[in-house]
Amino acid sequence: MSMLTDGLHKAFERRIRLGIMSILAVNDTLDFNALKDYFDVTDGNLASNLKALENENFIGVKKSFVGKKPNTKYFMTKPGRKAFNDHLKAMEKLIQSQK
Repeated sequence: MSMLTDGLHKAFERRIRLGIMSILAVNDTLDFNALKDYFDVTDGNLASNLKALENENFIGVKKSFVGKKPNTKYFMTKPGRKAFNDHLKAMEKLIQSQK
């Protein structure tokens, strides 16, 4: 059975992280507030999940200012896209094996 889970990445076991990667897979960038609205989580919860993905080099960060307010945008990196696609393929393989 362990061969069926090959390719699943531990970073995506958390619901919020999987969701972040899913949303960033179809959006070039999203800012912190947009992500917070999607998941209805606290700032701290979102920030810790974003940091975990950033530490894996799965997402990147662009910081700027809109007027005088800081704006932080997130995007999926190439290694992040590969890891996420590998994760999805492993999930599909696992599901197909149960038919």
